[in-house]
Amino acid sequence: MSLILRNAQHAVPLYRAHLRFSLDIARSCLKVKNFDLGIICVNNARIQHINRVYRGQDSVTDVLSFPFHEDLNPSLLPIPATPDEYNLGDIYLGVAFIYEQCQKTQEDYRSILTITAVHGLCHLLGHKHNNPEKWKQMFEKETEILNEINRVTGSKLKPLSTNHY
Repeated sequence: MSLILRNAQHAVPLYRAHLRFSLDIARSCLKVKNFDLGIICVNNARIQHINRVYRGQDSVTDVLSFPFHEDLNPSLLPIPATPDEYNLGDIYLGVAFIYEQCQKTQEDYRSILTITAVHGLCHLLGHKHNNPEKWKQMFEKETEILNEINRVTGSKLKPLSTNHY
């Protein structure tokens, strides 16, 4: 199904082809290519607004995920009841925040953008990192996906949550 990648900001450059290619690899790895997925790239003001409204956090962040399906089990794929339910949900990427962090840490912006999107995709499938056990599961899933992207593209991507616990 479709991968919608919308650039709703003009603060920093966005390499859509690179991000789309990496996310197609991730979706294949996760066996969710038959699900729709929305990626919306936003500026700091927009991601802060979304974070405040939906999470009660009045701060800028790198990624927010809004799963289409409820009560997800990270070890199982969603089971759509109708064709309209072949949807994973939406991922909002705070690309300006990501870019600013990369400037501070001297990390590659395109790589971190891909890693952050994969992190958001894991959240859409029910993965969480709010305790050590769940973090370990999510870390392993991110590693699996990023290893596949690395294999195909020759990258050296590592999960965002490497130092979480």
